[in-house]
Amino acid sequence: MKRILVTGSNGLLGQNLIELITASGRAELIATSKGANRFPTVVGYTYLDLDITNQSQLQMAIANIKPDVIINTAAITNVDICHTNHSLCLSVNVEAVRNLAEISEKHDIHLIHLSTDFVFDGIDGPYAEDANPNPMSFYGESKYKAEQIILGSSCKWTILRTILVYGLTANMSRSNIVLWAKNSLEKGEAINVVTDQWRMPTLVGDLAEACLLAAEKQATGIFHIAGPELMTVYELVCKVADFWKLDNSLIKPISSAILNQEAKRPSKTGFILDKARNVLDYHPHTFTDGLDIVDKQLVELRTRTE
Repeated sequence: MKRILVTGSNGLLGQNLIELITASGRAELIATSKGANRFPTVVGYTYLDLDITNQSQLQMAIANIKPDVIINTAAITNVDICHTNHSLCLSVNVEAVRNLAEISEKHDIHLIHLSTDFVFDGIDGPYAEDANPNPMSFYGESKYKAEQIILGSSCKWTILRTILVYGLTANMSRSNIVLWAKNSLEKGEAINVVTDQWRMPTLVGDLAEACLLAAEKQATGIFHIAGPELMTVYELVCKVADFWKLDNSLIKPISSAILNQEAKRPSKTGFILDKARNVLDYHPHTFTDGLDIVDKQLVELRTRTE
């Protein structure tokens, strides 16, 4: 059984990795994040308060734990925060990755790193793994720099790029586009949603499974991991409204030009998933099936808290 260390375990993907690994018993898990553990139970894994931007702390922790695999889910993923706070973005998204790669080289650890569709400019999507990155935002640049560090490393490495991840954490501490749209519409709030940005929304449980498959199969290289359907963000939000029978007249279509976000977003990304299907045996849920899973999880969560 592999010993897996997960960074960023308080995040959406990190918490879902805890849930997947502890429920399945497929690995020995050490979950790490900065600060207190936000996962509601402490059974079946070890938690460690770990700041991956602190090189000496990181080196000491990994030397003591001796993991076979590190799954690096820690990142500053807010595109606008990265645009305004370059130093924070670079410390987590680039320099911490450099530290992880160097430590993985030294201790013969398989490093699985999460990246993003925002390394592309959105002109020629959907993209295969060998397409040439051309990021439009500082966030995208930071994630591409991290990829280049890993590509230049002599450790065993895997890069999993993903798109617009949605789902639940056990304590609802992380939001995403599905929950934002659902909650806003339930409150009767009108929301502006872009009609000219295309994405393939990814269920967080599918992404967690892909991480674990890459570890189990010792698959190396770059893999594209996403949901199977390409749609505009406006279509995505309309599907959310339809699924939960909410008022879709509150959804106001808007162009990216009118929205005029400071940090630019690629227009049409999307991934070709053939490599992940063939090598990892990755089979993502449709968006409708994903919403059904989220709905069942919300019901279970309400039942537990009542």
